[in-house]
Amino acid sequence: MKQLNNRFFNFFSIVLIAFFLGGTSTSMAETTGQYKDDSDITARVKKAIHLEPTLKLSEIKVETLNGVVQLSGFVSSRAEMDKAVEVARRTQGVHSLKNDLQVKQP
Repeated sequence: MKQLNNRFFNFFSIVLIAFFLGGTSTSMAETTGQYKDDSDITARVKKAIHLEPTLKLSEIKVETLNGVVQLSGFVSSRAEMDKAVEVARRTQGVHSLKNDLQVKQP
């Protein structure tokens, strides 16, 4: 009888641990499809920035989450910042844009 109680306690403990560790989800979690879509959007924005001769992709970081593109990094002027934002906004799949670019100080 004692062994049966011990097995039940162990089983019940494992179920509780699994429930608390694995049963939670967050609203920020992405499905595989969303992740692929975001990766595609990021690639398109990077390509568009790369094709713009006045911009340096190596100094601009692009991240996407649920269609929201975030630009960060450094540009040489306000005109470059505006151009990067314009290029990103024109890119297919971009729902909105967060501009965290900064102008380099001379």
